[in-house]
Amino acid sequence: MTDTEEVKTAVKALDSKKAGNIRVIRIGDITILANYFVIAEGTSSTQVKALADEVEYQMGEKGVQPKCSINQQGTNWITLDYIDVVVHVFLNETREFYGLEKLWSDGEEISAEEFLKD
Repeated sequence: MTDTEEVKTAVKALDSKKAGNIRVIRIGDITILANYFVIAEGTSSTQVKALADEVEYQMGEKGVQPKCSINQQGTNWITLDYIDVVVHVFLNETREFYGLEKLWSDGEEISAEEFLKD
């Protein structure tokens, strides 16, 4: 899969489980960490876990496994690292506190809607 196909799969998985405020930031031009961050939020730790599980399941169905999965702050922040694409799923309060979008504001934000088209 290409990195844009991975982003599309992740965004669709998050959307299917009613993730809030899905954002895609292209960071490949400013760092070697990844090409894209996909950031989303849930309203409870249960939803955060369900969102991350759905991304992992949908990516796995396409033969892609995360190189690393990290539960930070319990289930308030789960990171799935697919090398070129890193998915961050937050509890909404945790997302506000850490402000990844502000930290990576030099990246190019791409509308998640672009990845939901079919």
